[in-house]
Amino acid sequence: MCSEIVKSVCPHDCPSVCALEVQKLSTSQIGKVNGSRENPFTNGLVCGKVARYAERLHHPDRLLYPMKRVGKKGEGKFARITWDEALDEIAERLLTVEKALGSEAIWPFFYAGTMGHVMRDGIKRLTHEKRYSKMQGTYCVALSSPGWNAGVGTQRGPNVLEMEKSDVIVIWGLNAVSSQIHLMTHALKGVKNGAKLIVVDPYKNKTAEKAHLHLAPRPGTDGALACAVMHVLFKEGFADRDYLAEYTDVPTEFEEHLKSKTPEWAEEITGIPAHTIEAFARLYGSTKKSFLRIGHGMTRSRNGAHNMHAVTCLPAVTGAWRVEGGGALYSQGNLASLDKTLIEGRDVIDESVRTLDQSRIGEILCGSKEALKNGPPVKALFIQNTNPLSVAPDSEAVRKGFAREDLFTCVHEQFMTETAQYADIVLPATMFLEHDDLYTASGHGTLQVGKKVIETTGECKSNHEVLSLLAKRLGATHEGFEKTALELIEETLKASGYPTANELVNKTGEDLYVDFDEAHFINGFGTADKKFHFKPDWSALGPNAKDMPVFPDHWDVIDEKTVERPFRLITPPSQNFLNSSFTETRTSRLKERCPEVLVNNRIMRKLGLSDGDLVRIGNDRASVVLNAVGVNGQHEDTLVVEGIWPSSSFVEGRGINSLTSSQPGYPNNGAVYHDTSVWMKVDL
Repeated sequence: MCSEIVKSVCPHDCPSVCALEVQKLSTSQIGKVNGSRENPFTNGLVCGKVARYAERLHHPDRLLYPMKRVGKKGEGKFARITWDEALDEIAERLLTVEKALGSEAIWPFFYAGTMGHVMRDGIKRLTHEKRYSKMQGTYCVALSSPGWNAGVGTQRGPNVLEMEKSDVIVIWGLNAVSSQIHLMTHALKGVKNGAKLIVVDPYKNKTAEKAHLHLAPRPGTDGALACAVMHVLFKEGFADRDYLAEYTDVPTEFEEHLKSKTPEWAEEITGIPAHTIEAFARLYGSTKKSFLRIGHGMTRSRNGAHNMHAVTCLPAVTGAWRVEGGGALYSQGNLASLDKTLIEGRDVIDESVRTLDQSRIGEILCGSKEALKNGPPVKALFIQNTNPLSVAPDSEAVRKGFAREDLFTCVHEQFMTETAQYADIVLPATMFLEHDDLYTASGHGTLQVGKKVIETTGECKSNHEVLSLLAKRLGATHEGFEKTALELIEETLKASGYPTANELVNKTGEDLYVDFDEAHFINGFGTADKKFHFKPDWSALGPNAKDMPVFPDHWDVIDEKTVERPFRLITPPSQNFLNSSFTETRTSRLKERCPEVLVNNRIMRKLGLSDGDLVRIGNDRASVVLNAVGVNGQHEDTLVVEGIWPSSSFVEGRGINSLTSSQPGYPNNGAVYHDTSVWMKVDL
């Protein structure tokens, strides 16, 4: 058997978007997958999930042929049909709905099952040309991005490799060991060079275990912690007043606001002792070479954007932006300047067509007039790259909506997911090594192209192929449907002023990093006045900003614990799953064992629980049964369930998102996965 190493790019929903080296064993088979040694961010490393990608690509349960439902919705009973039969029926059903209720009754639904611009975003081209209901993607960044942009104004920052030169590294709201191993690698190089590592997270995850100092705030209270730290920075002389005067909007007013935000005040809210907050502040303020890497974790609550903004204020107070190894990074997303007109059909957008919030899909499918924006009901769904029955909040409402007999659903997927089981038509999808695509990243600044490595498995078709075939049957004539995926990539690169696809592949991507002054905002921030904003205009960042506090604070709009629901639940990523991807592979499932709830050991003893005992946690929406595991390093009122297991993995067949609310966060919607109060019972 011949073997060669081929360059590629990981497509999965992760900031790393790794440059890969894939062992190609034949025209239809791969072996090992490694991180590229030519990309300094990846530096030869890849996560365990992707290292064993052959297990997923060659999985015996992959969908290989189009299928039509023959049983009840949700039973998962299907019969094989031809591609022509499948596409003809999909087109007929969509056209029937359009004729009866108008085009907005059809909702193309997608997300980040692939981060490739062609395969992820091409569905927008069909949406725009046909005037179908648009979708606001709110699972991930709808809260974190406004929170960052409120102060900084644009998404860029220093290269994470600078952490190797830092004195203090703060990882806030991000379990890098489990979900961004490359970041952790560079952080640990900084530690080896003498840096102190501080981790802020509600539980002692694998990243916190490696920290010199772990601060565990109660979920949703990060804003209070940040304010108390800044109180100390101002009070004890760590604030850089020259920097504040030159680079920030209202430093004097902000300092006055913080005078009441003492560590003792924050202790009552966060549960972190005042002396620990003071120690953190002094450590952070003792050097300008403090690198703050902020994740999405703290933002997945109703006050998440407000918390993000509060944390971003820290380097502006100390002037850490001035130096190499200092400053902050949330995303490098604005480094790439791609003209995606051809990919997304931006030239045919009708702004009058409604946009529906993906996180409220349960409410939408169950007929909420407000969630539907007083428009027609959704009568047809065309789904790519996502598994809403597992991933969306309030999954019992989602399930109820998908079970409607008057709803036509087509799912284009790689495996028979929970969502696919409710489909009328299921189409088999390619994986990233079976098609071409274009990639940018939030964790680093490299523009990359991944070209097809092996031949397509079975009768699978790429997202772009399916959209183009369907467009012809629906009367959509945008020029993007007439081009191959590679032609879309080439024309997009040319329109954007970047090298060709082959050039990008040959040199393992295009370096988009800006110089020091731009990365550290020495020339001014991305706001209109070039200042960092302690006092942002929240109304410019979303429609739900009316009651947001003027300055960073603890904004108490979270689903706080009550006598009836004395615990707060968060549902962070696990190491071996990625959202609902990789839950189908045997190795990942074995490593994750089973659905578990992490419980403070004192509560375990109080309730007479041993590791592995079953408990029921629930609220007004639903309840789930899972195994309890005792841990240290989180508050007694905090419960943690890692990963999105399929509902079938739970004792009673209900997944963890049956407990989460679909209420949108502020100011621009966003899923509130880590903002859930629950009760816990031992007597099942």
